[in-house]
Amino acid sequence: MDSLTPHAVTVMFLSLAVLLAVARGLGELAQRLHQPAVLGELLAGVLLGPTVLGRLFPGVGAFLFPTHGPNALALNVIATVAIVLFLMVAGIEVDLSTIWRQGKAGCKIGIASIVIPFSLVLVAAWLLPHTLGRQPDADPLIFMLFLAIAMSISALPIIAKTLMDMDLYRSDLGMMAISAAVFNDLVGWLVFAVILSLIGDPSGNDNNIATTIVLTLAFAGVVLTVGRWVIHKVLPFVQAYTRWPGGELSFALILALLGAAFTEWIGIHAILGAFLVGAAIGDSSHLRERTRVTIDHFVSFIFAPVFFASIGLQVDFLAHFDFPLVLTILLLTFGCKLAGSTIGARWGGMSPRESWAVGFAMVSVGAMGIIVGLLALRSGIISERLFVALVIMAMVTSMISGPAMRLILRPPKRWRLHDALSSKYFIRELSALTRRQAVHELTAATCQAAGLNASAIEAAVWAREEALSTGIGRGVALPHARIEGLREPIVAVGISESGIDFDAPDGKPANILFLILTPAHNASTQLVISAEIARLFRRQHVLDHALRTESFTDFLALMSTAVASEPSGL
Repeated sequence: MDSLTPHAVTVMFLSLAVLLAVARGLGELAQRLHQPAVLGELLAGVLLGPTVLGRLFPGVGAFLFPTHGPNALALNVIATVAIVLFLMVAGIEVDLSTIWRQGKAGCKIGIASIVIPFSLVLVAAWLLPHTLGRQPDADPLIFMLFLAIAMSISALPIIAKTLMDMDLYRSDLGMMAISAAVFNDLVGWLVFAVILSLIGDPSGNDNNIATTIVLTLAFAGVVLTVGRWVIHKVLPFVQAYTRWPGGELSFALILALLGAAFTEWIGIHAILGAFLVGAAIGDSSHLRERTRVTIDHFVSFIFAPVFFASIGLQVDFLAHFDFPLVLTILLLTFGCKLAGSTIGARWGGMSPRESWAVGFAMVSVGAMGIIVGLLALRSGIISERLFVALVIMAMVTSMISGPAMRLILRPPKRWRLHDALSSKYFIRELSALTRRQAVHELTAATCQAAGLNASAIEAAVWAREEALSTGIGRGVALPHARIEGLREPIVAVGISESGIDFDAPDGKPANILFLILTPAHNASTQLVISAEIARLFRRQHVLDHALRTESFTDFLALMSTAVASEPSGL
């Protein structure tokens, strides 16, 4: 039986340790600078690859990361497994039901965010193929399609992370952006799969192109319908008879690997199978938010850094850096995606300010564009200089997204939590035991004190809660709704000593409930108040002190003190 020599095994573990250590370190640094971890992980590969280490210490670079031989093959296999698991996590983030919950508005944004950029880039690639870096022997049609999908697909994980960092993930605007990104990702990867099938037979099977496309669409249809239903039925059995989190984690990994094996066999890259299986798993209501976070951490902290760092090992970024091409790709992507997403948001009925915010959220191409570009490079469709331009474009668009949204969403009149609190809307001891009871108790008391229509407002709050739970973790939940005719925001507070399950990401029950009612025409107020509450309760002592307050005066004093020591958010 063939096996690695002791020397090769030593080099393999040493290179993996170095790669993971530098990638994780720079990933943490990037997050401390309020940037996606993938930026630091990519930089790690650039530093350890031919761009820096290979130039300064070529012997060390060739020893740790050889380009040929068993160690190069071993690293390639590990990177392939890593990308498959990363796409599984991306699929799990794709909550299919959010598209339907958002109705026509979410679908309109999703359609425009991919159709408009795809069409514009397709035309640009047709008119200026050599300017945009097409290889001389590459098929013109395949090049056009590859570039169009690479520059129109959105990075759902980075969009979600940006919204989480801004404490807007569970807001109305956050839900709209996520639903559009879900649609964009799903359609984008299916189109990408069809493009891959046009290249030939990467898996070496005997299927022709038509058969491969039919099998791909059939597999997607089965997984997202019957497979999704079966997974939903089987998950409670897995949860009941296996230990958490090992049982659910193994269940997800096994299914993802089987899906990856099938799509690779039919002639499509394994990542599509893992992505679709992840989407089917993630759509089950039985999959707890805590389990999603555990799976995400397992992959994001171990496998994803290895994969993204390995990208920098393959290309000399200095030798293939072409400033005019980088600038062209960046401006084309930024303009097309911003236009498509913003137009889609306006088409979906969002206000101009919200539309621009969603547009900038969807601008991020991130890891998804890099993955598409890497596969195109390996297939000989694009040049190394275009690949470098795509990687830089993905990094820059990911960095711009968050700051631009913060600037846009900064309201002209800055309502703060303190402005909306009142003793009339404070319940020191909630009697509710469930999420539904809590919404009823809070809305009933608030509407009675404010003279509002209790049944209509409760229906609006509960409809929002059913769309996506408002438990943000750390013992806090933020049920909310935008109300027609409301002049000023109202924030009601309810305290539950025992806690109420709001399906928070950390699995903890909510002890402090903030019911946030804001005017329908003023979207930014709800976002600002929600973000402020989320920031305040990042500190455990704030929750502990809040639970010990005896009156509204005590609670208001605590909030004022906490705000005074906290920097502003949006």
